Amino acid sequence: MCGIVGYVGSRDSQAILLSGLARLEYRGYDSAGIAVIDGDGDLGMRKRAGKLQVLRDDLNAHPLADGTTGIGHTRWATHGGPTDENAHPHLADDDKLAVIHNGIIENFAELKNELLAEGFTFRSETDTEVAAVLLGREYEATHDLVGAFRTVAARLEGAFTLLAMHRDEPGLVVGARRNSPLVIGLGEGENFLGSDVAAFVEHTRNALAIGQDEIVAITPAGVEVTDFDGNTVEVEPFEVVWDAAAAEKGGWSSFMAKEVSEEPEAVAKTVLGRIRDGAVVIPELEALDDLFRGITRVIVIACGTAAYAGMVGKYALEQWTRVPVDVELAHEFRYRDPVIGADTLVVSISQSGETMDTLMAVKYAREQGAKTLSICNTQGATIPRESDAIVYTHAGPEVAVASTKAFVAQITALYLLALHVGRVRGVLSAEQSAANVRELEAIPAKISRVLETEQAHIEQFARWMGDTQSVLFLGRHVGYPIALEGALKLKEISYIHAEGFAAGELKHGPIALIEPGQPVFVIVPSPRESAELHKKVVSNIQEIRARGARVIAVAEEGDAAVLPFADEVLRIPLAGALFEPLLAVVPLHIFAMGLATAKGLDVDQPRNLAKSVTVE
Repeated sequence: MCGIVGYVGSRDSQAILLSGLARLEYRGYDSAGIAVIDGDGDLGMRKRAGKLQVLRDDLNAHPLADGTTGIGHTRWATHGGPTDENAHPHLADDDKLAVIHNGIIENFAELKNELLAEGFTFRSETDTEVAAVLLGREYEATHDLVGAFRTVAARLEGAFTLLAMHRDEPGLVVGARRNSPLVIGLGEGENFLGSDVAAFVEHTRNALAIGQDEIVAITPAGVEVTDFDGNTVEVEPFEVVWDAAAAEKGGWSSFMAKEVSEEPEAVAKTVLGRIRDGAVVIPELEALDDLFRGITRVIVIACGTAAYAGMVGKYALEQWTRVPVDVELAHEFRYRDPVIGADTLVVSISQSGETMDTLMAVKYAREQGAKTLSICNTQGATIPRESDAIVYTHAGPEVAVASTKAFVAQITALYLLALHVGRVRGVLSAEQSAANVRELEAIPAKISRVLETEQAHIEQFARWMGDTQSVLFLGRHVGYPIALEGALKLKEISYIHAEGFAAGELKHGPIALIEPGQPVFVIVPSPRESAELHKKVVSNIQEIRARGARVIAVAEEGDAAVLPFADEVLRIPLAGALFEPLLAVVPLHIFAMGLATAKGLDVDQPRNLAKSVTVE
């Protein structure tokens, strides 16, 4: 969950490292550091606890000498607290070797005891320093950084991306990865490494993705990739489809505010190029059409917000394909010995494509003979490369830790998948497909209307609720996972108690939480298409209102039945029942952001959280 950047070339590496770390700070912001080999061949290092600006201020006050080889790191603490000593880089071999690391080395204690017995000492509590000292010991014996790296990598267990450089080999940065992301940026007379492409997209959009158990050595002249046994590996290049400006605030108060504003575009770009003659045709899936005709079960695996997208997608997949669908948390899936086989399609959802729980679940599913399909927002990521097929969302870079535009893009991709498979299986007629396509294509404009008509209103009452300590969310059918998503967003960035419930569960226990003044958001289904459910939800509203709750209803335009029972009504445009979640979630994203802002919190970098969970 840390941000990693490496550079070799002819330019001042410090400026490149710091700009790369700024783009990666969403991956880790407990501490930051850089190491540089300067023009005299000396290795200089500076690292500080706190956000990246603390490091910048230190470097301004006490500059490092310029150099053209360097590595940099932003940390999300695992082993040891966020202190200067635990920050990366870590030094070894009499401070001639610098190492940075993303992941967790599971056998670090055993290795540390071995090194302590040999008389080595440690300055931090981290597992990373163990790898650094081990690498330093190997380098002393071989004076070959790549060879030493290969020996050390073979001894490490767990998940890791490691970058290292040595004073005696300037112009060389070596990286290795296992179950943790690493990508290469290809420049002219310079090359880059990063935990994702944001690290170097300002300088190049030409990239290579490193595979599992591979080592990369970059110099100004080129790139060499080998496996842990030393065999040369051919790596397929790809072009980053967004530019550096897409990962900048561009005048917005926060990345989250910018990304909420981009939700219409995220849906539109995910749909783009996947509609043909009024039907959904996903070219990258056509090779699996025979499989789709024969599948008997779909399992969606994901974590957090992505799992809620999967829950929404389940309704569409079952209705439009007539295949039973289960949605499971990826970190629970492989530990319960699930029954899957060749007629099972396992669909993974991950914005980053590096979510460790989801990656391991995908690998498990493939080992059991299932076909795997990835829904992902990040090119070159590991989960898509481990899957049989990929449906990329095209939300663009999402920097705020709390996911917003990626969530609506994931739902859109699931709907596209359901419409593609439903067509292939012959479940949907041409008229049904065309009607659903029209609904989907209309969503971006409708989300824009929600932003235009409701945002100021929502932000105002969020400010009024700045001292709120608990908020509940209720929903039925596709509104239930939206209630869960609304609660999660509020927990993530405002640090208050929030819970989402299926509205029908209210009388089975949760109604005990209702007391005078308790704010409750209710996702109200359409009275046009879901009349029976609408009546039941209005009854739920009456029940909680009778006990003094303050009701905020998210309801479609023209729904007058909720007016007598709601303190606030947030209106969304009319849409088909299955398409309402793409609209109903937008006010909840705005509210969470508004309440956190009213409390004076950092909505982009909430405490204890990182954007990409790359360890189990």
